[in-house]
Amino acid sequence: MANDNGRAVLVLEDGTRFDGVSFGANGEQVGEVCFNSSMTGYQEILTDPSYAGQIVTMTAPQIGNVGVNPEDMESERPWIRGFVVKENARLLSNWRAVESLIAFLNRHGVPAIEGIDTRRLVNHLRENGAQRGVLSTVDFDTASLVAKARAWPGLTGMDLTPEVTCGVAHHWTDGPIAWKSDIWSTAESRSVNRPAAGKRVVALDFGIKRNILRGLVSVGCDLRVLPATATLEEILALQPAGVFLSNGPGDPEAVHHGIGVIRQVLQRDLPVFGICLGHQMLCLALGAKTRKLKFGHRGGNHPVKNLQTGQVEVTSQNHGFVVESDGLPADLEVTHLSLFDGTVEGVRLRSAPVFSVQYHPEASPGPHDAHYLFRQFAELLA
Repeated sequence: MANDNGRAVLVLEDGTRFDGVSFGANGEQVGEVCFNSSMTGYQEILTDPSYAGQIVTMTAPQIGNVGVNPEDMESERPWIRGFVVKENARLLSNWRAVESLIAFLNRHGVPAIEGIDTRRLVNHLRENGAQRGVLSTVDFDTASLVAKARAWPGLTGMDLTPEVTCGVAHHWTDGPIAWKSDIWSTAESRSVNRPAAGKRVVALDFGIKRNILRGLVSVGCDLRVLPATATLEEILALQPAGVFLSNGPGDPEAVHHGIGVIRQVLQRDLPVFGICLGHQMLCLALGAKTRKLKFGHRGGNHPVKNLQTGQVEVTSQNHGFVVESDGLPADLEVTHLSLFDGTVEGVRLRSAPVFSVQYHPEASPGPHDAHYLFRQFAELLA
């Protein structure tokens, strides 16, 4: 049920309270409160499965200006538990929009709050770390909401991949979306490029974004997507030339089945490429360790240094956990580092065609500096 212009409140586990106005669905959600510093791309953020279990705060002062459209969906629905903004734009202006942000959130049952001091909230999270919180339009008692926030176990130790993975294996063929439009008229055409099938790649779906799939197809991969529960036998039955490990939500150490299968895949001498959660799980399978960041890396302007070329890439990021730099296996070489805090952003095996990155080379939203990684993977395929 819609609750546009009604009352809403966000309460953190430490008792910090933010009162505002609802512009999403009526109800209540508990989750980890985080923030994203991207100026654009709120629809892609809303529908990125990696945000499952989280209440997302946008640092940009006004959100909703360009509405919502089918092409920018990163999955079939939003996965966030709640949405927090300074101001929601009631007047949308974009030739691709088919509905407003308000309508989209209400249709999918996502509670949202506007009219709060998001700068204060972000500073609080940066100083005190990510916190459990409750966004509610039905309960306004601080003590009650604090108790609900503290009762939620949090993301540490939580495997959310069963919630976001695909139900069945499928063949993905869509490449990057090609746009043709005349801005001076209402005529437009939208087409999807489907490159000719090339080397077969199995993508393990731990919460994969559609733009990652498009990126793999764009470099000629014949892409077969398998659920997170896939076994080594199911992977090998497709006779892949390589294996891709997707992004996803939650604590990488908790995804025991996935780590075990990756460990088995690594014994088959296949090229392997991992992104975000896939990167973390790959490193865990190789004997590295992960830890939770204080408040995570989420945004479209994070500088990363490529240690192999010396170049700096501006990257899109969304992660709350990171691979520990201490105690890495001798065969695992660090290839990329965050210029914000020096954390590991990429690795490769010296003895095998295996590599991964913590950030998102497919962007969506964000810059395309790192799209070369898809080509790098394609070149490894036999």
